[in-house]
Amino acid sequence: MIRILLAEDDAAMRGYITRALENAGYSVVAVSSGEEALPHLKTEIFDLLLSDIVMPEMDGIELAQHCNEISPSTKVMFITGFAAVTLRASRDAPHAKMLSKPFHLRDLVLEVERIFEDAAAVRV
Repeated sequence: MIRILLAEDDAAMRGYITRALENAGYSVVAVSSGEEALPHLKTEIFDLLLSDIVMPEMDGIELAQHCNEISPSTKVMFITGFAAVTLRASRDAPHAKMLSKPFHLRDLVLEVERIFEDAAAVRV
């Protein structure tokens, strides 16, 4: 089963995303900050880090950089509602996928599925 680490500081959004991904068959560990996500990255294996970019303490870009050092095989996808932040994310984490808020949960699930379809196609 594909494992996803979700870092989202908004509790309602975190709950919606977690339910949508679990309903689609993914295993999700949901945390409220980058600081809370780091210990999970160090002790568990995840296929995808799905992170909001704008969070207190440690933003999603910094978290993605730590993730790349700790677990380079973990894919990264950002979610954000700030267009200007998207430009920084594209520069600092060029291999990460990006999904802008607001988005429909179905679109999120489709983007996650595409990440793993693309990875499977590369391995074949």
